[in-house]
Amino acid sequence: MSIPFNIAMILVIVESPAKGKTIEKYLGEGYKVLASFGHVRDLPKSKLGIDIENGFEPEYVIPIKAKKVLTNLRTAAKSADKVLLATDPDREGEAISWHLREALGLKEKDYDRIEFHEITKDAIQFAAGHPRKINEDLVDAQQARRVLDRLVGYNLSPLLWRKIRKGLSAGRVQSVAVKLIVDREREIQDFKPVEYWEISADLKASDSHEFNARLAKKDGKSVEIGNKKTADAILSDLEKANYVVSKVETKDVKRSPAAPFTTSTLQQEAARKLRYSSKRTMAIAQQLYEGIDVGEGSAGLITYMRTDSTNLSSQALNEIRKYIEQKISSDFLPAKPRVYRKAKAAQEAHEAVRPTSVSHTPESIKSYLSPEQFKLYELIWKRTVASQMADAIYAQTSVDVAAGVYTLRASGRTIKFKGFMSVYLEGEEETQTEEMAEFRLPNLKENDKCDLQKLNSDQKFTEPPARYTEASLIKTLEENGIGRPSTYAPTISTIQDRGYVRIEQRKFYPEDIAFIVTDLLRDHFPFVVSVDFTANMEKELDEIAEGHMDWVLVMKEFWEPFKQDLDKAQTNVEKVNTDRETDEICEKCGKPMVIKTGRYGEFLACTGFPECKNAKPLPQKSLGKCPDCKEGDIVERKTKRGKKFWGCSRYPECKWATWDKPKTKENEEE
Repeated sequence: MSIPFNIAMILVIVESPAKGKTIEKYLGEGYKVLASFGHVRDLPKSKLGIDIENGFEPEYVIPIKAKKVLTNLRTAAKSADKVLLATDPDREGEAISWHLREALGLKEKDYDRIEFHEITKDAIQFAAGHPRKINEDLVDAQQARRVLDRLVGYNLSPLLWRKIRKGLSAGRVQSVAVKLIVDREREIQDFKPVEYWEISADLKASDSHEFNARLAKKDGKSVEIGNKKTADAILSDLEKANYVVSKVETKDVKRSPAAPFTTSTLQQEAARKLRYSSKRTMAIAQQLYEGIDVGEGSAGLITYMRTDSTNLSSQALNEIRKYIEQKISSDFLPAKPRVYRKAKAAQEAHEAVRPTSVSHTPESIKSYLSPEQFKLYELIWKRTVASQMADAIYAQTSVDVAAGVYTLRASGRTIKFKGFMSVYLEGEEETQTEEMAEFRLPNLKENDKCDLQKLNSDQKFTEPPARYTEASLIKTLEENGIGRPSTYAPTISTIQDRGYVRIEQRKFYPEDIAFIVTDLLRDHFPFVVSVDFTANMEKELDEIAEGHMDWVLVMKEFWEPFKQDLDKAQTNVEKVNTDRETDEICEKCGKPMVIKTGRYGEFLACTGFPECKNAKPLPQKSLGKCPDCKEGDIVERKTKRGKKFWGCSRYPECKWATWDKPKTKENEEE
């Protein structure tokens, strides 16, 4: 459909139509904003699409869904006096602008690139007044990532199909993520618990309330209690001991607020506090960024949400500090703005994820937001404001109590000044902090005598490392330099969709196939699943983006050893039998049956195949009667992509289903 233009016009191309109207409103007459709907060119799906012999030249094609969009954009561009490419302010956005320039045949004089990190009037108008050309180094870095991932995925995945089973995939980041989960599971499996005992005493000094002190030392050295015999001997000594306060120490302890959100910390905190998946978090954040009508027309509520920067602009800092002083209290305002720095330079955007205007308090715009938009916006708003508030101050007290050759220790702390904690606490520390803040020791002095009220001894065992949650997996990926802010959510979705892992009680559990694939890749392509290799590759991509490395040379250095390993694996890797033995006997031929995995999940099949083609669904353990039809059983099922859910055994007659595992007596304490 052609677009009429009757006046001198500047065409602005963005990625998403959701923000188009808002941007057009801010730019005013003479501007027309259209969307590219993401990429307009991509590598072909049906083949590798990389000319390895000719400098790793990519073969770009126009996807079917982009053809109509491109036709409209070409028509509009021909009628425009100038084209402004206003795609997202990261490497992928830069690459999309480059693809648009190439697909539309724009000459240097015909286009400019503009960049903004928030969809506000000032930011849009400033960007339009400060155009630049496309940064070819950023494009090269993104193109290198795309080519690299294609070389890995389109060569390893077919190998896995031939050697293990169809439908599997491998990837530079996803395979490392699966390996981390598999390695953690093996740590748990190999873990040998060690017994230890904790001993404490409930004590009471005169005219004070009771307090608890834990055994800390014997003869001035740490005490390790490994069995009941040792514990009983100590308890016997303590029953006869006199208890005297030997040391009281009170000091003020300051605690500083956390930095404003990056993509990674936003995903982690939303997982901990709101129980949102990383994919869900990013989808909601995209809505907040692109613009929502909060009674004054559509406006972007947060800055760009794909970033690893903790920086705040001077304008934002001034606005936040003014808000704290006027709306909270000047007592909560530090003398200087807080500046947070990361060990490495931020690459994806210039600022942290923050509200575009702190005056849009969560409560003031709550009625315009959906419940989940409100919760995420409130999280971002509070974290940002708290990051510029004064330290919290605790009065921390430590008391040593002498009991013969033993020393027992009691600790307590009270909040003297809440500071930033009056607005925000990090999710993983919130409960612990509140519990500790409430514990007050009695007013004790040195040489105070204490009466023993009760001795306590608890047998305990060391625990294995915790399984990864979405939050802890993202944190580990980021700490090890694996992937970029934009890759965490799709990576986690992919490893679930491919059936490598499942989530139960918010924790990742690897499936059997994850162990098989990880071992194959570790044995034959060790550098592909190496954390160090993947992190180093990210550094090289950063070097390309900064113009310090040639992307073709980086590809060549990767490809040559990878191709050698690939050729060896084609010959040396034997086909893996993933069938699992069972006690089931085929009722048709009497041979054993095994569990196989097919396109729609696991099923029972006869080992006499192809002579006997008997196959049937796995027997399902019932979690109770269906709450809808009252006749069928609630059984575990899987989608075509391997995602687990629970539904009625009478499907398709009864279509009741749920993503959440129904509670039973067996699992209600999980």
